[in-house]
Amino acid sequence: MRDPVQTIGNLIDKSNLNVVNYIDEEGYPVSRAMLAPRERDGIRTFWFTTNTSSNKVKCYRENAQASIYFVDKRFYRGVCLMGTMEVLETAEAKERIWRDGDTMYYEEGVTDPDYCVLKFTAVKGRYYSNFHSEDFGIQ
Repeated sequence: MRDPVQTIGNLIDKSNLNVVNYIDEEGYPVSRAMLAPRERDGIRTFWFTTNTSSNKVKCYRENAQASIYFVDKRFYRGVCLMGTMEVLETAEAKERIWRDGDTMYYEEGVTDPDYCVLKFTAVKGRYYSNFHSEDFGIQ
């Protein structure tokens, strides 16, 4: 892969399946489908919305180790990014990625106590395409 940022970024933009992974209280990995990230900075930093009351938020607060996986089913390729997940509840973070229509999920609006932001920061990744896997670092 010549340019991981471009190759992986294109895959993420075309992805039709997004999964976040965390470690539960008993040490087991758990995967959850998620809506696409609201923002991303290259392939290093991603911002997601979620419910503060969710089990994943509870687990990320105790163990920030995480991975996210993006799949492009059309071409059967994917990328797993490994790193850490932060739970953000500041007004600034919430307003940053709030969109019209989010009251469908968070009835009280941007100040809903059950609305928070997940900020993922990648440190490494593994890309799969054309029957081949490749590890790469994140700058």
